[in-house]
Amino acid sequence: MTVIGGGIAGLCAAIAARRGGAAVRLLEAAPRPLRGGNARHGRNFRLTHEMPLDYVPDRYTAEELRAELRSVTGDDTNRALTELLIERAHSIAGWLIDHGVHLQPPGTGVMPYSRRTAFPLGGGKAMINALYASAERLGIAINYDSEVRSILRSEGGGWTINVRSAGADDPIRTRSVVVCAGGAGADPAWLRANFGSTAEGWMVRGTPYANGHLLDLLIGAGGCAIGDPTTCHVVPVDARGPQFDGGIVTRITSIPLGLVIDRSSARIDVAGAGSQPTHYAKWGPRIADCPGQLAYLLLDARGLARAAPSALAPITAPSLGELAAALAIDPAALLQNIDDFNAAPANAVRTIAVPPFFAYPMRPGLTFVHYGIKVDATMRVVQADGRRHDDLFAAGMIMAANVLRRGYLAGLGITLSAVFGQIAGEEAARHAHG
Repeated sequence: MTVIGGGIAGLCAAIAARRGGAAVRLLEAAPRPLRGGNARHGRNFRLTHEMPLDYVPDRYTAEELRAELRSVTGDDTNRALTELLIERAHSIAGWLIDHGVHLQPPGTGVMPYSRRTAFPLGGGKAMINALYASAERLGIAINYDSEVRSILRSEGGGWTINVRSAGADDPIRTRSVVVCAGGAGADPAWLRANFGSTAEGWMVRGTPYANGHLLDLLIGAGGCAIGDPTTCHVVPVDARGPQFDGGIVTRITSIPLGLVIDRSSARIDVAGAGSQPTHYAKWGPRIADCPGQLAYLLLDARGLARAAPSALAPITAPSLGELAAALAIDPAALLQNIDDFNAAPANAVRTIAVPPFFAYPMRPGLTFVHYGIKVDATMRVVQADGRRHDDLFAAGMIMAANVLRRGYLAGLGITLSAVFGQIAGEEAARHAHG
């Protein structure tokens, strides 16, 4: 069998299938140094547990996860897949540990307290490297720089995958296929087509290889699309970061400690954003609506002292006038907006008054789009007419919209990808022996 995509879903599918007795080839579009998809940037994953463990404190029950998912998705979700995800979120940590992933003990390092999520020791890249090492030990064949151009039904059963590698096309015959190539969103043309010209000011937090081409292939071949290609999870990121692959380190999380302005120096706000850890999910769409999709977070010395460390140092100036000059914005309008902000009783604990002063330029950073391919409870791709092939599966963010058609929960992406990747690999191996 063949797994397409070398992120967390593809790795879990490949390992599960190999452990199920199947011979497995994994095709990764990225070169080896950039392998691993968006999970390279992940820092935590959500899990349920009834008691404190070596890697997570207190308890977080299945009932709590179910309620929190319902608060995000409402009734617009596949109930069967949601329950599968909740059920297997209990065993995900143990499965990853069994395959070489080390988890960080609570209370160590700089990670925040969390009873809902566990943190891989060394971050997402260390987790990905551990799973690749496990895959290699199990004898899984891994091909990097391998772009899948087509997936066609073979006469007599199975599939023919056309793969471009080193400038040449190579057909691969395989009995079954698991597509784990990530969702759409890393293709600028696709973003413009679905989100309009404002998408030109967006940044993509993850890998440029999750470009939606495999999703288009599946839909073009009759697969049933699910979700809305015009809705997404977008957060504020440092505008000075890279267009792709900035990951979590470029996310701006200190908005509750300061004041946000647009390019005209006008103050902007988001009703209900507050200071909860998820405030950034509300700020992303607001910044996307700003002129030029650009805004600035302003902090004084006290605010910066309370802010989390950032990958890029803030723009710094000894006075507000000099900060305005550094940002190329109207100083008079800036000073007036700061005076109004400081005078508001609700802002007494976060005034912009103590020099020096700091600014972070911010743009919308796309995490994922709420759109993908429909699957059933065995991860088989569902065709638009309701049929499905016994030997074509999809897992990970390419099918996440079956569960997440709106919103997000911290750490859920890795859990969803790992759980559904495992299920797809198990089912594909079962089919291979059927």
